[in-house]
Amino acid sequence: MARFSANLGFLWKDLSLPDAIRQAKKAAFDAVECHWPYDAAPDEVYQALTETGLSMLSLNTRPGDPAGKDFGLCAVPGREAEAQEAIREAVSYARFIRASFIHIMAGQAEGEAAHRCFLENLTYASDLAEKDGLQLLIEPINQRDIPGYFLRSTEQAAQIVQELGRPCLRLMFDCYHVQIIEGDLSHRLKKHLPLIGHVQIAGVPDRGEPDQGEVNYRHIVRLLDDLGYGGAIGAEYRPRGVIEDGLGWLSDLRGT
Repeated sequence: MARFSANLGFLWKDLSLPDAIRQAKKAAFDAVECHWPYDAAPDEVYQALTETGLSMLSLNTRPGDPAGKDFGLCAVPGREAEAQEAIREAVSYARFIRASFIHIMAGQAEGEAAHRCFLENLTYASDLAEKDGLQLLIEPINQRDIPGYFLRSTEQAAQIVQELGRPCLRLMFDCYHVQIIEGDLSHRLKKHLPLIGHVQIAGVPDRGEPDQGEVNYRHIVRLLDDLGYGGAIGAEYRPRGVIEDGLGWLSDLRGT
């Protein structure tokens, strides 16, 4: 039976992170994940995780300067010091709350200098993460949502994972982004499964609940099971209405 993680970057955003964790438990999710938890006291987050029995699967490095419209720093030449500060912060927070993954946000950049910068920062992150048994994720993001984002395809991200060759570094396969970037989800899941650390889902093209849109997630969930994917599937979608009213997909896909 498939397991599902509530992405609290989009779900129950009006609540504090500890209370959002509790709400995810009430909604029968199997785990949680988030974007940027840093405004929440880590001891309170850990208390909520312990209380509910849920694990925090992943969190992101800080995106940078919101006023400057940053969306990550780790592939941006000239901002290595900021990027590595964000990495240290994420590792420390993840260690405290016992999260499994840290998504290393590349940011908006391109070219060989950006590639070298990203490898340098991923090496730095890997050195820290491996000491604590943490894993790292990198994620291709579509250019329609985030123009100029450095990671622009699954092939590019997979090549970086293979080039760096660190056991802790994995691919985040967000079906929403991959469908918009290049499609062919079944083939790409089969091809890249050995490199995939986490899978996420949302409706395409509106990023709403995964029971509407152009992607057949019943097929995707069955395929992941057939391929032996053992992780939870992250529900990273923007609710079309009241969250609880739109959760019929959860029991439907869980029973696929």
